[in-house]
Amino acid sequence: MSFLRHLPHLVFLYIILSSFLFAPGKPATSRDSDVLDKGRNITDGDTLVSGGGTFTLGFFSPAGGVPSKRYLGIWFSFSPDAVYWVANGDHPLNDTSGVLVMSDAGSLVLLDSSGRKEVWSSGSTSSPASGARLLESGNLVVYGQDSGTALWQSFDHPCNTLLPGMKIGKNLWTGAHWYVVSWRSATDPAPGSYRYVTDTFGGLPENVILDGNNTEKYRTGPWNGKRFSGVPEMASFADMFTYQLTVSPSEVTYSYAAKPGAPYSRVVVTEAGVVQRLVWDTSTRAWKTFFKAPRDDCDGYAKCGAFGLCDSNKGATSLCSCVRGFSPVTPSEWLMREYSGGCRRNVALDCSNRSRTIVNTSDGFEVRRGVKLPDTKDASVDMSVSTLDECRSRCLANCSCMAYAAADIGTGSGCITWTRPFLDLRLVDDGQDFYQRLARSEIVEQGNTTKHKVGAMS
Repeated sequence: MSFLRHLPHLVFLYIILSSFLFAPGKPATSRDSDVLDKGRNITDGDTLVSGGGTFTLGFFSPAGGVPSKRYLGIWFSFSPDAVYWVANGDHPLNDTSGVLVMSDAGSLVLLDSSGRKEVWSSGSTSSPASGARLLESGNLVVYGQDSGTALWQSFDHPCNTLLPGMKIGKNLWTGAHWYVVSWRSATDPAPGSYRYVTDTFGGLPENVILDGNNTEKYRTGPWNGKRFSGVPEMASFADMFTYQLTVSPSEVTYSYAAKPGAPYSRVVVTEAGVVQRLVWDTSTRAWKTFFKAPRDDCDGYAKCGAFGLCDSNKGATSLCSCVRGFSPVTPSEWLMREYSGGCRRNVALDCSNRSRTIVNTSDGFEVRRGVKLPDTKDASVDMSVSTLDECRSRCLANCSCMAYAAADIGTGSGCITWTRPFLDLRLVDDGQDFYQRLARSEIVEQGNTTKHKVGAMS
């Protein structure tokens, strides 16, 4: 009877002890809502919210997907479907009992329902961590014990979205790449078939979309000092965003920043391989598409082959034509609108008929205005050239040079020269000037109608 009299007290004591021994930890919402400290966790239903309330980290299931498949992600608080980062995209949880913890080793760890299997981890850090914070920029950062050193950050591991402050490109010291990768489908956030990268392989940097075979699907055109030459729309965004192309001994990267008062923005690569710049319209509470690419058939890489020019305004007849002085390699294929075979020169250049070192030549140049510059992978770039006239002289003195253009349209400096067949030339609104080498006879013929002089720069 004595035992029974004390039983309620024993049960109460057992409950108290159990709460300490078996509880998974305090939910993140019990203290600062944007901080995850050691000894705390996030379970399904709990969240971290950035200091200004713009971004939320938690568990979700994609709209239209399988509700039981749960992912840890970060989204815009005012637009929950706009998920821009996912931890376990290729390893979904099968129920709502997953938990995110800060391990003793100082890394973020996502555990499954058993509490033992590691589904995802931010990885080991170089020094002890004090905790993680979701910043108002949308960046999830693991901090060192001094709270000033970032040991790991989600911005270094993009998913399908590029936010202001993030970057894509390459670390030239470590070889690390940053790129945006599409979801596998609208309901499956596993890495998909398309990547949006900053191409650093020769020439001038530009952004490209690569498919699952690492084949170029679309390119923005090279950076021209202000924007990418094939994306004139960037000029219309200049009052909202600043663009940064960094070329240094340590990295080649592209990023953008929002100006004060600018609306929320994101750059997304869809599961279909389309890159979109989306801007939040507060009046309609919807994302507006400010730009997308590929925008038309002319944006398909090398649509018209070597020495071809693509004009989307001529789609009813023929998208492709050969630049002046060239004709289709296989006319029968062009009649069937198969242009990939490209074009070949009609008349040999004067320079090619003489000594390869001769400087005095009757060859000249035609200017093609308003274009996306051709691919520069096989081109030569010299940023020390100070004027376009000097660039022209260099090209004219090199018998292998087929075309040239300014590398920086703001100053007219820098020199790009093409010594191999150029690819992926297209017309765009407010595009750049491109100077193509022609033989004397072709310039004279042109001069009959335009009064251009032989050898003169158009």
